[in-house]
Amino acid sequence: MFAKILDGKMIAKQTLQEVAERVHQRIQSGKRAPSLAVVLVGSDPISKIYITRKCHACSEVGVLFHSYFLPISISERKLLNLIKKLNDNEDVDGILVQLPLPPSINVLHVIQAISPLKDVDGFHPYNVGRLCTRSPAILRPCTPLGVITLLGHYNIEICSLHAVVVGASNIVGRPMSMELLLAGCTTTVTHRFTKNLSRYVKDADLLIVAVGKPYFISGEWIKSGAIVIDVGINRLKNGNIVGDVAFDEASKVAAWITPVPGGVGPMTVAILMQNTLKICEENDKSM
Repeated sequence: MFAKILDGKMIAKQTLQEVAERVHQRIQSGKRAPSLAVVLVGSDPISKIYITRKCHACSEVGVLFHSYFLPISISERKLLNLIKKLNDNEDVDGILVQLPLPPSINVLHVIQAISPLKDVDGFHPYNVGRLCTRSPAILRPCTPLGVITLLGHYNIEICSLHAVVVGASNIVGRPMSMELLLAGCTTTVTHRFTKNLSRYVKDADLLIVAVGKPYFISGEWIKSGAIVIDVGINRLKNGNIVGDVAFDEASKVAAWITPVPGGVGPMTVAILMQNTLKICEENDKSM
């Protein structure tokens, strides 16, 4: 048995084409193009890769891209002042501050400073709170929504499955668990304090892993016929990019699996473009 591949690169391309068509229609009708402001503090190499991908995606779909590259020594106060200016700028639809941030800057302060209406990442407590309370979400976190979108494109029914999320970060694990609950899954979230992790993984019909540790999940742990979603992106010393799951082992057991790269990563960027357009369209209604 070999797993079928959940090709995030292909589905992301389709999603980006749909966004590009809608942006083109906007411009043809005399409306302005959506715009995204991206802020990078420092020079983390992985963060630079993410920024480059987002810039290329914006160019591909017709979204205006504004980049702000700040020194790692910048104070929290100056960063918050920049965010306030972007909040007040009517020509900016979405604001994204690339994580991680230096230890000298409080991440929660920065996330909370971004207007919930421009929070293209979907990280603001207001937007996460609406997701948790099953309220109509304004903006949903990109990676979890990308996972749900990817599964939907392959017509994989996940309602009633036991979903296990490995990793409880605010960026992926926690909002992912809320998306799974909304989809009708019985959901278990594991984290660094979980004992006997393999026991939970072996019970998962749907496994989502986001811990940032290469090959953290062994193929021996995977339930036969499981759906495996690997969110991890790790660069090895030889330069190779690998996931949190031992792909070669897991693909011999699972029914479906995402590759790394080419799985969840492209979907995250595609949903980011989708969210940016959504904000722009909402702004049209308020004019």
